[in-house]
Amino acid sequence: MWREQIEKLTDECRFNLPASQDELISIEQSLDIVLPSDLKGFLMETNGVVDEYGFSLIWSTERIKHDNLKFRTHPDFREIYMPFDHLLFFADAGNGDQFAYPILNGVVRQTNIYAWDHEDDSRRWKAPSLEKFLEWLLTGKLKV
Repeated sequence: MWREQIEKLTDECRFNLPASQDELISIEQSLDIVLPSDLKGFLMETNGVVDEYGFSLIWSTERIKHDNLKFRTHPDFREIYMPFDHLLFFADAGNGDQFAYPILNGVVRQTNIYAWDHEDDSRRWKAPSLEKFLEWLLTGKLKV
């Protein structure tokens, strides 16, 4: 499903092998969250996808886990940014800004996607779902 949707918009992407159940469980346990069903489904189909230039459109499970842990525990970040434990980062804009789902009590309760701005620490709505996020990203409609 996800692969076909992306291939309708571009033929310049490389898809990774599917994520294992253990990799998905590792993210959930490490971050103490429940992954949203659309992201989980995406990762079960392809463990990340990169464009023709090697830029990750959606991160791999390894990067999702690593980057979210880094943002939540980096001592310098605690001094200059609001907490990150209410965001689940899964992609970046290539300029320092990150894309994320909002988290409430360990659960992603809505499908909205937000961009975190690394310069002013703001969080701005960008898409109503992962599907629209990918569509708008690949068609140039999504602006950061």
